[in-house]
Amino acid sequence: MTHTRGNNVRTTLRRLVVGLSLATAAATTVAGCSSATANNPAPAAAGDAAPAASALDGKGEVSIDFWHAMTGKNGEALQALTDQFNTKNKGRVKVNLQFKNTYDDTLSAYKAALNSGQAPDVVQVYDIGTRFMIDSKSTVPVQSFLDVDKTDASDIQPNIAGYYSVDNKLYSMPFNTSMPLLYINKTAFTKAGLDPANPPKTLDEITEAARKLTVKDASGNVSQYGFGAALYGWFMEQFTAVGNQEYCDQGNGRDGRGTKLNLATDDHVKLLQWWKKMVDEGLAPKLDSNTTTADNTFTSGKVAMTLESTGSVSGFLKSTEGKFEIATGNYPKINATDNGGPIIGGASLWVVGKDKDDAHKRASWEFVNFLSDKDSQATWHTTTGYFPISKGALETDLDKQWVAARPQFQTAITQLQNTEVTKATQGCLLGAMPQARKAAEQAMQAAVLSGTDPKTALQDQEKALVGPINDYNQSVAG
Repeated sequence: MTHTRGNNVRTTLRRLVVGLSLATAAATTVAGCSSATANNPAPAAAGDAAPAASALDGKGEVSIDFWHAMTGKNGEALQALTDQFNTKNKGRVKVNLQFKNTYDDTLSAYKAALNSGQAPDVVQVYDIGTRFMIDSKSTVPVQSFLDVDKTDASDIQPNIAGYYSVDNKLYSMPFNTSMPLLYINKTAFTKAGLDPANPPKTLDEITEAARKLTVKDASGNVSQYGFGAALYGWFMEQFTAVGNQEYCDQGNGRDGRGTKLNLATDDHVKLLQWWKKMVDEGLAPKLDSNTTTADNTFTSGKVAMTLESTGSVSGFLKSTEGKFEIATGNYPKINATDNGGPIIGGASLWVVGKDKDDAHKRASWEFVNFLSDKDSQATWHTTTGYFPISKGALETDLDKQWVAARPQFQTAITQLQNTEVTKATQGCLLGAMPQARKAAEQAMQAAVLSGTDPKTALQDQEKALVGPINDYNQSVAG
């Protein structure tokens, strides 16, 4: 989400496959660690046990470093919450924020720091870095702190906690969270005689609506396309989960380390055939994987329907103010019978245990726990637009007022609550997930923009991932 993800993270994701190889990095940071085989998805970390609150007794003010990738208003919101925590815990815990640029820059710096013994106390890592963080065995799982405190994660939205959990063990604390929606130009819908309160639910329904929404002049020039979205790999993952299908093997990487990406499936072929046909019929423009371009195409009125994350709600409303109204719908299905739901995205917070004493571990947890509190999450949500991880946050007056002013967000709340937690909707945990996301984009562009047979395009990329996946798995198996 361009507007709220922080530091243009999707631009980061589009370029990280070339610049960042989790397989290679993992080989240098995890090599030599005694790790489980591919059949053990959740190896125990060194120093897995969490210290109790008494670990801070008599320690004075414990100073901890937090590495993050939040910028702009997101960074300002994080600073404000950190200041609030520091004031509340003066003389006991002090958090030092350290901005590390993009998500992949943050993770790269963390990997290097593990080797040098200069790791932070808390680090923010994007969703697709989860497999590496577990395999690094450098952190204390959040579940360990919940257990020692005799509490639980019941206030965390189950679908959000699900992504960062393996075998019902929560490894990190979700923080900045997003999920995808269908955005529609409500004004254009009404003008075309369509009901904006009943947006399309399937690919076929999008096509039907797009034919009524597309506006051409006598020469065939299009002033408004019915549909248009970036060929972004995250969207492929979402269509898969909505179909209740697993994106990688080994139970989506949750029964064991994933060894294969399920890219060349019948549903993915159907999706790319549909997308190509939309472009060929002039119902959708040719857009690549650049989400910023696609977002601007929607807010300018050039397309009447698009796919984007919840984090774009506020930005879209601001950009289209005075031009047209916006409504939202659930993320569309490939098939009418699909019964899954979308996956959350964003990033989570990890408590570092490697080379840390109990006081620093406990201080880190106190801060992470504070950020997950319902009041902190309500503030975070209403300031940034990220989905609150706390169920209680949605019940605060602050949050209720925010949602009331932006009813488009209610769609996301309902969609999340109606999605059953399954391995499919938890998302794929794969060590080479950044490469996998890029591979999906390359297949999408080859099929939709270059005319490559969709099945061939998907098979080629699936095969290309075999090496990176094997390299990663070998690098962490001891």
